Amino acid sequence: MRKEKLEELQTYIKEFQTKKKEIVALDSNQKNFMTVEKYRYYLNNGKVLERENIKKNGKDGSAAIIVPITKQNTTILVVEPRVLTRRGVGVAFPAGYIEENEEPYISAKRELREETGYEPEKDEDITLLKRMYQDEGCSRALNYIYLMRNCVKKYPQKLDKDEFIKYFECTFAEALELEKMGYIENANSIIALDKAKSLVLK
Repeated sequence: MRKEKLEELQTYIKEFQTKKKEIVALDSNQKNFMTVEKYRYYLNNGKVLERENIKKNGKDGSAAIIVPITKQNTTILVVEPRVLTRRGVGVAFPAGYIEENEEPYISAKRELREETGYEPEKDEDITLLKRMYQDEGCSRALNYIYLMRNCVKKYPQKLDKDEFIKYFECTFAEALELEKMGYIENANSIIALDKAKSLVLK
């Protein structure tokens, strides 16, 4: 990156950063999974913005997405109801929310174990591929994509009462084909496929 272009970018970032924020309204219905907080943001350039922040189950909705590679060099996808999609069913990599005060890679290991019963043999088999915001216009959710190698089946699935998940084992190349065929339409999984392929398909 050219030094002058980086300095220009940093100038714009500084101009739009928040100097102060205040709560305008809170969704008081704590029984809802999704709640909304409304804030007023005062920027360094003197402008004022009002924005709504979506919370999921009282948390920011940050999540871990896992690309598991087994000792047999296959990968694992999950199939589950996704009633708001055109097919009504999602095919994706295992994923789940990060609990409060939980390290993202610990969340990733927990979610993989709960959804599939698999886990990597050791922490050295875990690589952070990408960190990204889910929807920075209305959410603080920060997602982490992990590649987990040498995964082995150690446990039965341990699903929540409202979770219905089948796991599906295939080669990584077949997972790429499924994305091209339109079976994998989840943005997080598509990004995960792209970030992992150069490491998996050596």
